[in-house]
Amino acid sequence: MEGSLLTLAWVGIVGFAVFMYVLMDGFDLGIGILYPFAPSEESRDVMMNTVAPVWDFNETWLILGGAGLFAAFPIAYAVVLPAMYLPLLLMLIALIFRGVAFEFRFKARTSRHWWNKAFFLGSLLATFAQGVVLGTFIQGIEVEGRNFAGTMLDWLTPFSLFCGLALIAGYALLGCTWLIWRTIGILQDWCYRVARRLLVAVLVMVAVVSLWTPFLEPAIAARWFAMPNILLLSPVPLLTAALAFGLWRALDEGSDVLPFAFSMGLFALSYLGLAVSLWPMLIPPSITIWQAAAPPETQVFLLIGMAFLIPTILVYTAYSYWVFRGKVTGAFGYH
Repeated sequence: MEGSLLTLAWVGIVGFAVFMYVLMDGFDLGIGILYPFAPSEESRDVMMNTVAPVWDFNETWLILGGAGLFAAFPIAYAVVLPAMYLPLLLMLIALIFRGVAFEFRFKARTSRHWWNKAFFLGSLLATFAQGVVLGTFIQGIEVEGRNFAGTMLDWLTPFSLFCGLALIAGYALLGCTWLIWRTIGILQDWCYRVARRLLVAVLVMVAVVSLWTPFLEPAIAARWFAMPNILLLSPVPLLTAALAFGLWRALDEGSDVLPFAFSMGLFALSYLGLAVSLWPMLIPPSITIWQAAAPPETQVFLLIGMAFLIPTILVYTAYSYWVFRGKVTGAFGYH
């Protein structure tokens, strides 16, 4: 019983860290995806400066989630990493390349257009790779015993590639609504127009993924469509529709903050739907969270450190966003 509760606690910690990364770095990557389509070079300066004070520690949540997964569920590394070496490697290279471009763009003059392209490509490829990893995880990984039994290209499927495209649209929507909140003038007006198109694209892609997923695994289909689950889980799609309607209305009414809040809500419900579909599998379709968990002694030892680390990160994150909560009015201006 004690071991089960510890494992559930670690599932919560890792799940929370991944969710925070998706939200925090999602709008950051989304800005990079939108970057080459901005109305002007000055608008690109403003886009950069909306995230300059906070972008570097957004990825702290990715490190925390990865470290927690390695510590509490070591079997996941033994299986998931060999299955996804190539997309994970692409993601890490793209994130590094994007970080370098972010810093160098401010200092460059004649070569700035190259760093603009590098920032866009790094953001686009990192997002696409994350979507491919997610799609591969949902469709399942071939396992024998406690080892990966597939090939290095098992991730290359139509479903995983579509998930990559869907995440690009989702992050772009997050980035667009973040800019609506943090900017004014021409850039904000442009984001209001683009956000409507992105919302339609996201809803279509979420619908396709939601209908496609049950066909990948009979257990997922039974989870959603068998009685009485279909009644118990019906609030999830209904709330998704309500949030999408609220986002559209907020865009029509010219709200600043609500579009970003509704976008985060759509991601939260998508995350909840994923958890419902896969629970209690850590490595679908065969390894549960309890089978993949580290010994209780290891979990307790690491949990003590997390009890101090997570509140510290939360306080620092909240403080940073509070300090730079105003509108960005130019290349270096806040009010």
